[in-house]
Amino acid sequence: MESMLRYWWINLIRGLIAVALGVLLFALPAIFTVLLLVAFFGAYMLVDGIGKIIFALTHPKTNHRWWVFTDGILSILIAVIVFVWPGMTAIFLLYFIAFWAVFTGILEIIFSIAQWKSLPGKVWILIGGIISVLFGGILLANPVAGALAMLWLIALYLIFFGIALIIFSFWLRGQRKETARATAA
Repeated sequence: MESMLRYWWINLIRGLIAVALGVLLFALPAIFTVLLLVAFFGAYMLVDGIGKIIFALTHPKTNHRWWVFTDGILSILIAVIVFVWPGMTAIFLLYFIAFWAVFTGILEIIFSIAQWKSLPGKVWILIGGIISVLFGGILLANPVAGALAMLWLIALYLIFFGIALIIFSFWLRGQRKETARATAA
């Protein structure tokens, strides 16, 4: 928990990037949005994967670190695929996003349940996991519903998921300050 509190800012960065991408997806015309989505999704997956690997490597005594490490590796592999094949169609990108969201959501749900007694603030991880699974499921169930509608759905998902990460990061930051005060006293 100590290093999770120390690295609270990683979740803040992940959340801010997700919210920024969501807002940009709403603001730009559809053609530019698809290109922007490919670039930002690849960058987000890379940053997300690196952050998760750093977390896993700095938490050697926790039982769940291999799940987080595996999720980080998967995120980096998806980023590489996105950057190697930037011309892939929106449908393939939607499938990548959908499978990543479901996989990440399941891991976040498992993590929050496994750490339910020992991890304060786990409800935010659980909410983010549920949002991810629902979002991925919707994309998998109806991938051809229209690129623009899917982009708006992706934008909404990114904004809500990003907000959940930002709230969790500030909660962690508050816990870090509270722990520091308690230690000093």
